[in-house]
Amino acid sequence: MDCLFCAIIRGEIPSTKVYEDESVFAFRDINPQAPTHVLVIPKSHIPSVDGINGENAVEVANIFRVIPKIAAAEGLSNGYRVISNCGADACQSVKHLHFHVLGGAQLSDKMA
Repeated sequence: MDCLFCAIIRGEIPSTKVYEDESVFAFRDINPQAPTHVLVIPKSHIPSVDGINGENAVEVANIFRVIPKIAAAEGLSNGYRVISNCGADACQSVKHLHFHVLGGAQLSDKMA
């Protein structure tokens, strides 16, 4: 498997790690779209939201337990946005489930 995010998790590609536990890895986006832009990913390879199932749902749920902790550690006390792109029409650039956590400033009210 040739997955950019799997290589980051394995430490083969450098990243600026923000958080890590047994099932979640989070790091700063190299092309930030907001003052704070963190990617939160499962350590197991799940291709996208469409790949969430009964076998990996607990791991994905853990991501949503971790996101508020990351937001608090990043000082996002006034709010933040969580985004996951799924598929070509949504411009999913890496085929590994990931959630963008954006904040640190007033974000646009437009989603596109």
